[in-house]
Amino acid sequence: MVLSAANKLKVFQLQLSDSGRSFYSSGDKLSGTVQLEAAHPCRLAGLRVTAAGCAHVQHRKNRSQEVEYLKYEEELRLEELLEKDSDGCFLLPPGKTFSFQFGFELPPPGRLVSSYKGKFGYIRYYVRAELDRPSQHALHCEREFEVEEPLDINRPELLAPAASSKQKKVTCMFIPDGQVSISAKIDRKGFCEGEDININAKFENTCSRIVVPKAAIIAKHTYLADGHTKVLNQKLAAVRGNHIISGMCDMWQGKTIRVPRLKPSLTGCDIIKVDYALKIYLHIPGSEKLVLELPLVIGTIPFSGVGSRTSSMSSQAGSLSSQGGSMSSWSSFPSAPPSYSNIHRDLRVDGPRTPLLHDYDDGEDDDDDGGLFMRAPELYYPPPPAYSEVDEDAVNAPPAVQVF
Repeated sequence: MVLSAANKLKVFQLQLSDSGRSFYSSGDKLSGTVQLEAAHPCRLAGLRVTAAGCAHVQHRKNRSQEVEYLKYEEELRLEELLEKDSDGCFLLPPGKTFSFQFGFELPPPGRLVSSYKGKFGYIRYYVRAELDRPSQHALHCEREFEVEEPLDINRPELLAPAASSKQKKVTCMFIPDGQVSISAKIDRKGFCEGEDININAKFENTCSRIVVPKAAIIAKHTYLADGHTKVLNQKLAAVRGNHIISGMCDMWQGKTIRVPRLKPSLTGCDIIKVDYALKIYLHIPGSEKLVLELPLVIGTIPFSGVGSRTSSMSSQAGSLSSQGGSMSSWSSFPSAPPSYSNIHRDLRVDGPRTPLLHDYDDGEDDDDDGGLFMRAPELYYPPPPAYSEVDEDAVNAPPAVQVF
């Protein structure tokens, strides 16, 4: 912050020692300097440095809440570099820059939460310098800094697989129209930026409509203020599979979705929380989606690859078979999904109209049910062999004798 000569200060700024550092964590040392330079001689009463960090949620103008996580204050010793006048004020001569150092240690682990900025709240940390002047208003300058608490995904509970299954009965004008089902699992719950999530899933469709399997990484932002909760969901990355016609199933064997650049899961804050999940769902025209969610934790310390999770995966899959799903039959899945080329044309839905789907891929337009039905394409059969007239007498006649 550079001030005009009218304030008798040419420079008043706060700098952190490690200006290239992206973030700090609990227990780190944060230090810096406050720089002063006067355009004309001026008198100072004191210089104070404070550091603060808090979480703030604002739903409405009259509904807000705040939690404090950092509070620090230090009075800098101006007498080490400046002289005092007869009134006890410090004299700041012009033409020279004076630097006053400060430093403090951030609270230990468990006392801080990571920085965050969202629609209805934030978690913010900053250092502020306050310069007192006799008979004048105090001057302020501040600098924000980021806090990111480490989150190791190599913890046993985050290396355990996640699996679930779900099914839904579909109706048309209150008439039963078959059902759809999803069974899915992932090898672990903890991931970091840039890692691939391998999805194993089975989708079954016995209703008369064409359904589309999809998967997405979603973030759930939860804000709490004065006992009221506000929740926002955000889609971050998505993949999709092939259309599944009536009476068929499809399988994903190691289908991948990459974790984009994300802030780690936000835990430990009393009023703001950010959770991640892998949402696997079937888009059903004319009906609500069938949605299955598997929990995700986004960390900062990536997977080390040490240890085997085979036993935990088996036990997890077995336990889910009692939840109404078909996870115990994973080993009986065919090696590859059936090919549509093997489906006989006579299996097409009879009647003048066949349900089709638009190519939904963007945002929430999946909820648009317009244009779901189109005329079935005409069936084309190979043409008969070419017709030609043949003279039977010529065919039965003996071969002609050639004379040389």
